Amino acid sequence: MALADQIVRRRRAPRWVRGWRIIPVIGLVLVFSFPFFVMLSTAFKETGDIFSAPPTLLPTTWTLDNFVAAFDQIPFWRYLANTLFVSGLSVLGTILSCPLVAYALAKIRWPGARPLLMIVLLTMMLPPQVTMIPIFLIWNGLGAVGTYLPLVVPAFLGTPFLIFMIRQFLVSVPGELIEAARIDGASEFRTYWSIVLPIARPAIVTAAVFQFVWSWTDFLNPLIYLGNPEQYTLSIGLYAFFGENDVAWGPLMAACVLFTLPALFLFLLGQRFFIGGISTGALK
Repeated sequence: MALADQIVRRRRAPRWVRGWRIIPVIGLVLVFSFPFFVMLSTAFKETGDIFSAPPTLLPTTWTLDNFVAAFDQIPFWRYLANTLFVSGLSVLGTILSCPLVAYALAKIRWPGARPLLMIVLLTMMLPPQVTMIPIFLIWNGLGAVGTYLPLVVPAFLGTPFLIFMIRQFLVSVPGELIEAARIDGASEFRTYWSIVLPIARPAIVTAAVFQFVWSWTDFLNPLIYLGNPEQYTLSIGLYAFFGENDVAWGPLMAACVLFTLPALFLFLLGQRFFIGGISTGALK
């Protein structure tokens, strides 16, 4: 009863009290959004406005010349196609591998489930700098350096963090549903495909959004494994553009805006599933 009374009192708090609680959140949002606003504003500024003193947040004259220059000076569509190819295959590999491994760790009883889960957790604790050189030597020995295989194949082998996240979601699925399917004669894969996957859709969409953003914004791995400019993704392409056009901040910011939009659009599209999957995993 004490908890219920406390909740009622909080709901009856004056509007100005609730407003004060929102102010710190709005402040944090503005702080984290400010670099994006500067990038977006610079993309529409003329060169004189970019380097004006004192600096201005909004352009005095709005222009689309920076976007035209970005398309003229870099092969944007080729880099975009390469990035979509890598990101799409990575998301496909994540959707195929991670839920399957998570289901085996969460709902199937077998002797190695607990040790394998511990191994998955331990791999999450390894810094990527520790495994970077050994993994490169493996791909180099396989003759895959200079191809997209090192960027795509690991997603088909499972991502430890996403496996753990989906596994935590599947633990909350009632075991009676799976037992009923087994009693009715459904195979393990049929149970996984027809019962578990539809229930786990929020967690799977969350994992797909994570993997897409990671692959879309990945800079280090394409820098290490891709040497042919024809294979560059957008992150490497923008870096090369920055090196060749050291002071062309307007076209560079325009290209960065175009680079950011797909990831932002995907997040907004899957926001309902994304927040649901994160909150469920956190509560579990």
